[in-house]
Amino acid sequence: MGFLDVLLGRSKPVKPDLDRLFALPTAAVTLEAATGFTPTGLGSVCFRAVEGGAFARLQRDIQELLDADEGPEVELSTDAYGYTWLLARHDPGDLSGLVTDLHAVNATLESNGFGPHLLCSLIGFRGPGDEDDRRLALVYLYKRGTFFPFAPLPGRAQARDNALELQVRGAVGADLPIEPDLSRWFPVWGAPGL
Repeated sequence: MGFLDVLLGRSKPVKPDLDRLFALPTAAVTLEAATGFTPTGLGSVCFRAVEGGAFARLQRDIQELLDADEGPEVELSTDAYGYTWLLARHDPGDLSGLVTDLHAVNATLESNGFGPHLLCSLIGFRGPGDEDDRRLALVYLYKRGTFFPFAPLPGRAQARDNALELQVRGAVGADLPIEPDLSRWFPVWGAPGL
C-alpha cells in the first residue's frame, strides 16, 4: 500500500482464503449445540457465468468432477439476477464431503482465472425438532473472505429473522471469520441449498 493510499483512506481488498471453508464442520457442531440447527446436506456456489467456450468447458469439467463419485448429480440453475448456482447434495452427516466439493468448485474457478466471477458459497441448515420449516444458511463471501448467517422467516415473503442471524453470529464467531459490516449481509432469497 502506498503513501497516497494511506492518506486517502484506501485499503487493499482482502484476499479470499478458500481454506476457511474447512472450518464449517466445526462451526456446524457449535451451531447445533447453541441453536439446534443441523446441516441439510445441501450447499451451493454462486458465480457470474461468462460467455465463451473456455468457461463452458470448465463448467462441464466441474460438473463431471463432482458427479464422478456416483452420488447425486450436481444441479445448475440461474437466478433472476443472472447468477449461476451450482447445487451439491450430500448426506446431512457428511458435511466435510460437502465442504470439500464446494472448495473444489471455488478453487477450480479461481485457478482458471474466473475468481473475480465468484460471489459466494453457502451451506444450508434446518431448524430443530418440529421447526423443520425454519432455514438458515452460513454464507461465505468470496471477495471478503468472511461468513455471515442468513435466516429467512418461514411463511413470509422476503422477511429475515434478524434476531436468529445475530444469535448465530455470536454462536459461531469463534469458529468462523464473521463479516463485521452488516450491510454486506445480503439476502440470498431462493438460493439453491437453502
